[in-house]
Amino acid sequence: MPTGVSVSQRGRIFVNFPRWGDDVPATVVELRDGASAGGAGSTERREVPYPDQQWNSPSGHDDERAFVSVQSIVVDPADRLWVLDTGSPKFQRTRPGGPKLVRIDLDSDTVSQVITFPAEVALATTYLNDVRFDLRRGTAGVAYITDSSDSGPNGIIVVDLATGESWRRLHDHPSTKAEPLHAFQPVVEGQPLLQRPVDGPAKPIGIGCDGIAISLDGSRLFYCPLASRRWYSVATDALADRSVSDEQVAATVVDEGDKGGGSDGLESDDAGRIYLTSYEHNAVLRWMPGGGYETVVYDPQLLWPDTMSVATDGYLYLTANQLHRQSNFQHGRDLRRRPYALFRTRIDAGPVLLR
Repeated sequence: MPTGVSVSQRGRIFVNFPRWGDDVPATVVELRDGASAGGAGSTERREVPYPDQQWNSPSGHDDERAFVSVQSIVVDPADRLWVLDTGSPKFQRTRPGGPKLVRIDLDSDTVSQVITFPAEVALATTYLNDVRFDLRRGTAGVAYITDSSDSGPNGIIVVDLATGESWRRLHDHPSTKAEPLHAFQPVVEGQPLLQRPVDGPAKPIGIGCDGIAISLDGSRLFYCPLASRRWYSVATDALADRSVSDEQVAATVVDEGDKGGGSDGLESDDAGRIYLTSYEHNAVLRWMPGGGYETVVYDPQLLWPDTMSVATDGYLYLTANQLHRQSNFQHGRDLRRRPYALFRTRIDAGPVLLR
C-alpha cells in the first residue's frame, strides 16, 4: 500500500510503502521509465528501490543505516528528498535508532544526513506520520513532524536541521488527539469506519494528528487528527523557540473549524492555499486564504486519498490506497483490490472527475 508521494523540481517521482503487513521489498522507491510495453510509444513505470536496496534492507527495528518502515517522503524547497522512517513495522513499539529523518541529495542519490530521535521525543508509542519543512528559519531550517499514535500521546515534533536537535510540542494536547466516537463517526463507501476485529467488539479509530501544512509566510502550522473533521493551526514562532513554555505554545492554537470531512493528508501551494484530502467523500478540497473551500477533484476511484504533493509542473499528485478496506476494518477480510493508484490533476483546472 502506498502512502507518501513527492515530486522533485526535475520531475522525479518518489513513492513509499510502509511495512504494515504486506510483503514490501522496498519501503522507498523511485518511479522510473521501464522497457516499452503494450506497443510502440508506451512505457511502464517500474519501482526502483531508492536510494538503493541496501537502504531498504534493515537489519532490525533499530537500524540507523536503513529504512525500517517509511510513512512519508517529502522533497524540500532546496530539491532534496527527506525520508520519514517510523521505525514501527506493523505499528510495533519503536526502538531508539529506528525512528529517523533521512536526507538524500538528489544530485548524487546518496544519503547525506541521518537524524535520529531521543527516547523522550520519539516515544515507544510514537508513530511518525508526516513532515513539512521551513528552510527560512534558523541556519539550516526546521522540520515539523506529526505523531499520530493510536496507542499513546500525540503531538508535534520540531527538528533543528542544522544540529539534529529535536523536541516535542503540544504533547497530548486536545487538538492533536482523535475525537471520541460520540463526536466523530466517519462513513467511507457508505459504511461506518470502525476497527472490526475477527473476535471482539468494534472500536473507533484512534489516530491523532496526521496531516500537516505550513502557511505561505511560515507563521502558522496547520494540522489535523485523522479521526476528526476539525483542523487547527499553531504559531511556528512558539513551536520553534525552546524558551517558550508548553502553556504559551498551546495558547497560540486556533481551531480552524469544521473542514467538511475526515482528512488524512494536507498540502499547501505557493498561492497560500491549503489542500485537504477527504476520505469520506473520495475527494480533495482546497481552503482559500480568504476563507471558504472548493473541490479540486472528486472521483469514486479515490478510495482513501492519502498523501498529496504539489509539484512545480503545476500538478497535484496523490496516492489512493484503500486503507479502509484492510482486514482490521473488515472482520479479518482483506477487501483491497490491486493495483493501487497514483493520480495527478492540474491544480487550477477547476473541479475534476478523474477518468
